Amino acid sequence: MGLIRLRIREFAAEKGWTLKEVSDRSGVVYSSLRTYARSPGLATVDVTALHKLARTFDVMVEDLYDIVQE
Repeated sequence: MGLIRLRIREFAAEKGWTLKEVSDRSGVVYSSLRTYARSPGLATVDVTALHKLARTFDVMVEDLYDIVQE
């Protein structure tokens, strides 16, 4: 199983938003968003959250993450 790193902080910084603002705009629970943003590698991520974040940042889901381990 691979690990992914979500690029939430990078996209938030580009927009000038805090994680709290991203949470409010996307509907993703702040505690989950904070965990996603802080983790260097995740094995699982809520797919619904990925879609909400992609819509919020106006990017494709594939742009939201980097594969850190295959």
